[in-house]
Amino acid sequence: MAVNVTVQEVLRRLAPFQTLDQAFLDEVSGEMYFKTYAEGEYVFRQGSPSLGVLFIVVEGLAEVSVTNERGAENVVGYRRLNDFFGETVILSGGTYSGSVLAKEPLTCLLIPRSAFEKLIYHDPNAAVYFSRGVIDRMRALYEEIVAEQSYEAYGRSDATLFRRQVGEVMSSPVITCRPSDPVMGVARVMSESNISAIVVIDDIGQPVGLITEKDLVAKAVATCLDVAHSPAGEVMNRNLVTLTPQAFLHQALLAVIKQGVKHLAVVDRGMLVGIVTLVDLVKARSTGTLWVAHRIEAQHSLAGLEETGREVDLLLSALVAEKAPVPALFEIMSELHDRLTRQVIALCEQEMVDEGYGPPPQPYCWLSLGSAGRREQTLRTDQDNAVVYADPPPDQAAAAADYFHRLGEKVVEGLARTGFTKCKGDTTASNPKWCRPLGDWCRVLDDWIRRVDPSGVRMLTIFLDFRHVYGEAALAQALWKQVFRSFQEPTPASHLLTQDEVRYKAPLGLRGSFITEKSGPHRDEINLKSSAAVHIVNCIRIFAIKHGITKTSTLGRLQELVAQDVIDREDAEFIQASYETIMMFRIRENLRKYQQGLEPDDYINPHRLSKREQAALREALSVIGRLQKLTASHFNEFWRDYLTT
Repeated sequence: MAVNVTVQEVLRRLAPFQTLDQAFLDEVSGEMYFKTYAEGEYVFRQGSPSLGVLFIVVEGLAEVSVTNERGAENVVGYRRLNDFFGETVILSGGTYSGSVLAKEPLTCLLIPRSAFEKLIYHDPNAAVYFSRGVIDRMRALYEEIVAEQSYEAYGRSDATLFRRQVGEVMSSPVITCRPSDPVMGVARVMSESNISAIVVIDDIGQPVGLITEKDLVAKAVATCLDVAHSPAGEVMNRNLVTLTPQAFLHQALLAVIKQGVKHLAVVDRGMLVGIVTLVDLVKARSTGTLWVAHRIEAQHSLAGLEETGREVDLLLSALVAEKAPVPALFEIMSELHDRLTRQVIALCEQEMVDEGYGPPPQPYCWLSLGSAGRREQTLRTDQDNAVVYADPPPDQAAAAADYFHRLGEKVVEGLARTGFTKCKGDTTASNPKWCRPLGDWCRVLDDWIRRVDPSGVRMLTIFLDFRHVYGEAALAQALWKQVFRSFQEPTPASHLLTQDEVRYKAPLGLRGSFITEKSGPHRDEINLKSSAAVHIVNCIRIFAIKHGITKTSTLGRLQELVAQDVIDREDAEFIQASYETIMMFRIRENLRKYQQGLEPDDYINPHRLSKREQAALREALSVIGRLQKLTASHFNEFWRDYLTT
């Protein structure tokens, strides 16, 4: 069959390639070629290895079929002019999940993998067009790299938090009681059975509460309760934390840390089937690092918290060695950092009382900013924090400002002692600019948002990840309301935030080459924070603020944007896979440097990575350009509407 079109003409007919510049098209089209298949000839068969090419139909008809377990072949679709096939395995290198037959004489343009990679790295729109194949490839590479990383590189751990399930370590059957049972009888059962807690169940066997030794002491002994006649329901703790038998041990760990409990009830379809204790989790991991969450709150001095802070860092090493996925690392380490921060604040509040300043004169809220605010801080790096306190009466304003400034100084110093280094830019609550009453904060925020000023944009970029950590949460909620009020109408800030972000590109060249620093101490390296991750963080933040989302984590914001139909689900999957991959490299490299006594600096030399690692990083970086275009398009239209009204 004669081919009456050129390679470039075929590409120009397809949506993702219509905007390619001529010079690039001249270069890449030379690697592509046409191939003709006779009627009845198979292009490839189900289960055969990938041919490493993308097929584009130029003439004829291709039939796609799948053979089931019984050997019956079922037609599932057809490919006609300008349709493509083979995209699902071109990058993964796997086997074909179906067969393709030339239903009539068929001519295809074949794009080899090397040329396909150049196309998707050159144009983010092409990557999205073939997004399922790229997502699958990125996920597969990510999982392979995590699976192959050496335990020894991070401190060997025999734990299996991310492979073992709760059902494997739970105790069953569970010793229980009813709410009407006398407290004395419950205490006797606990003593005879040598258990530290008993689950309270209702008449149909569903758990309704828990009684621990601590509950008996605090609610029965200390209050001189008539234990012989008082029912168990009077002393039980109704805040029972439950998991399913299928939950993984890392989920149990997170529940222990978040809820501050030592016992978890295991339920299946509402019925009690087991119990897991903190001791069970410690035994399952063959390590004592799980105790760190409870050790934090047991410390009554900053000196004690210094030592406990080092244990938190050891837990990060263990979690990475256990091949923890990035979202789990974020969740677990953020909970521990929050606990550490809250305990430092509580100790500093007591110091203020001991020094004669008294308790806080107004309700206040401690805010985490930056990566800590986004719940994405793994290693404890620079502090970014602020204080907002309730507006005091005018005659008490100076005294309140003095009090919270002193408290801010104490907390910032205390956090520094426990491993959170001081911010070089002084974005901390010890700086009066970051320690204000609510009314002042509202005015400052409104000024930053409405002022056409790059300095205001920089402040917003720092502040708009703020998250309540300690104190009066309603004050943080009031600040979010102010932010959303100010952003309701198109403002200079929304335009400048977008402009500021899309001005800087991902460190990836036209042909998928890495763009590294050309000189200095980081020559041939890429900063994974400022050159890669920050672009995804910034773009997603801009969308989140525009659409009234108070979640601050990048992945949490992304989920909300999908739920609101702001970002397409497949686009979001693409973005999440990219972000997790970039953050996996960043965490891994920073942790290695930390363990070698070097300063974690977010830099990586991509040329020292394996071929598989380079491919994963390259594909992750290729997503950034598409996200920036999506952001620019969305907000430039928004800004144009503002200018024409």
